[in-house]
Amino acid sequence: MTLHIFANIVTDYGTAANNRGETEGNTTTLQKLIWKGAVHTTVSAEAIRFETRKHLAAMEPGGTNRTWNEDTRTNDWQKPGFDGWGKKGGDTFIDDDLLGYMSAEAAKEEGKAGSAKVRRAVLEVTRAVSLTPWPGDTTFNAASPGATPSAAKKGNNPVPYGAEIHATRYQYGIAMTPDRLRQSDRATKALQAIANLRTVAGNHGRFLFDFSPAAIVFRVTEDPAPRLLYCFGTPDAGHTLSADELVRRVRSGDIEASELIIGGELATTDSGKALAELGADVKEGIKAATQAVCDRVATVSA
Repeated sequence: MTLHIFANIVTDYGTAANNRGETEGNTTTLQKLIWKGAVHTTVSAEAIRFETRKHLAAMEPGGTNRTWNEDTRTNDWQKPGFDGWGKKGGDTFIDDDLLGYMSAEAAKEEGKAGSAKVRRAVLEVTRAVSLTPWPGDTTFNAASPGATPSAAKKGNNPVPYGAEIHATRYQYGIAMTPDRLRQSDRATKALQAIANLRTVAGNHGRFLFDFSPAAIVFRVTEDPAPRLLYCFGTPDAGHTLSADELVRRVRSGDIEASELIIGGELATTDSGKALAELGADVKEGIKAATQAVCDRVATVSA
């Protein structure tokens, strides 16, 4: 039996803006994609993984192999050569185990092949997509003269700038097979980290967008396919949630209701009540649902 853990997550409603430092002229831009025929904003899986690694570093006594240094604005490494992976029982780090790694070296002599150390991520993360289309909101602002050393190098006039913003929720999914980990108990630490994400989609790190789950649907199963990614919808522009497609899939038999643990806002909706009647474990709290999944995984793995 191979156990798989899947989850679909939706955040609280908040205001997202550029957190990458990229601009078009003097306007900071949002990443966008066409989703179901309309323009939506999006947050990369890498941004979610970055924040997840920070939580893993705080949770693990030995820390993570890679740690972001806010002073030097670079990554610090404990074992950049991934030394422990070459032998059975070698010491490894939780972030390498969950998030994978790649270290490639070019050939040192012409005609010789290069080398690469590669480990595929066990914790897979989808791109986050806004729950509602982007209406094109942009704010116009002015930085006061001398606000930063680079803002106004000439004169005493304010420096105008614009920022694309999006008041919305984001949804994304994860997948994980604990048996693929060097230490299977790291799976529950990953779930706890995901349940407590925060600074993922802000604005240059100055403004907070709460990226922790407002609602989450876990699936613990032997089925290798998730079948629940991007299952959240909204009937009223993001004010409340629905999961009609998930209900349909349970009723169709593609997903066993007993495999589902649901937490957060969905619990009190028509979709949440329908899933509870079908046999899903529905809880009002995110923390309670996350702990229930951790307990179920620990029981199966024992």
